[in-house]
Amino acid sequence: MKFTQMILFFGIVFAVYGLINYYIIRRLLSVVPEQYKGIALVVSLFVVLSYFVGRVLENYWISYLSDFLVWVGSFWIAIMFYSFLALLLVDLIRLINWAIPFLPEVLFKNPLKTKQYVALIISVFVIIMVGGGHITTRMIQIKKYNLHINKNAKHLKSLNIVMASDLHLGTINGSNFAYKVVDRINKLNPDIILFAGDIIDEDIEPVLKDNVGDALVRLKAKYGVYGITGNHEYIGGVNKAVEYLNNHNIKMIRDGYALIDDSFYVVGRDDRASSRFSDYKRKSLEEILSDVDKSLPVIMMDHQPFNLEEAQNNGVDLQLSGHTHNGQLWPLNYILKKIYELPWGYKIKGNTHYYVSCGVGGWGPPVRTGSAPEIVQIELNFTGD
Repeated sequence: MKFTQMILFFGIVFAVYGLINYYIIRRLLSVVPEQYKGIALVVSLFVVLSYFVGRVLENYWISYLSDFLVWVGSFWIAIMFYSFLALLLVDLIRLINWAIPFLPEVLFKNPLKTKQYVALIISVFVIIMVGGGHITTRMIQIKKYNLHINKNAKHLKSLNIVMASDLHLGTINGSNFAYKVVDRINKLNPDIILFAGDIIDEDIEPVLKDNVGDALVRLKAKYGVYGITGNHEYIGGVNKAVEYLNNHNIKMIRDGYALIDDSFYVVGRDDRASSRFSDYKRKSLEEILSDVDKSLPVIMMDHQPFNLEEAQNNGVDLQLSGHTHNGQLWPLNYILKKIYELPWGYKIKGNTHYYVSCGVGGWGPPVRTGSAPEIVQIELNFTGD
């Protein structure tokens, strides 16, 4: 059953990807001189297939070639996205002009020349979006919040939490990225570090090759480093990912909790994708919290921010999530607002605080145009008697 679901899932992904690329390549070939069409087609097919070929190859032979293919393919995903949006806009204008003519006649005197000018304009737009978005990925922001929980944490009056999600460690976000994130986190002098899922970007092999764990073991916090699974740990093989992270300074909590210093709880939910990519079905929150003393502060990590009312109804004081990337590529962030109650940022419902991070890393293209990468620092104050 799981195999069938995975085939269906990836079948839909490949079908959509293939149709979008067919649309783009057809339009591209229409402006290329006849003698260069063959070369353009070969180059197009190379970049279209490079990401998937590179991903498969790195499972068997990690090399400069597999890295090159993944990098090329990753950038192509962003180029494809913005090329597709631009071409859709052009076709929409053409459709409107067909129904209600408004474009100047001069544009139709030399159709090929007009197409080439349009292609040039689209190319400049795509270069600006992708280039600027790549620069943005290097500009990690520190978001700071000061929150109050009306509970007694015994001898603790406050807790300095540093939280990050969606590192997506792998070929694109390798050891250099990991060292940078670790350095930024350590400079915040956290009492506890929490990673809210998608720490590993699918395949574990690139992480092993690049010794990314050498950076993770440098994380320093009074109460330690804790993490949960995201959907990408499950896509790439959850058991290997969890074992690697546990062996490199990150205590993974899977549908369970840890009582820290007899003062507060950290709860970790397994990702909701577990039932899609494995035979494991995650526990209900009520079941996980059945033995938790809710007179103490309860901090929960749940990678995907669905059903926020669950935390509120079960006495959770602070929920930390990620997954959304705030769309990563503008204007997808507007679509996410229709899917999630809280796609990014802070919210309070009743006595429960929520923060959904847009992530410090990203999936696929090393491009961010929807929001800058972030690390979140939360000063949690305990004000109960």
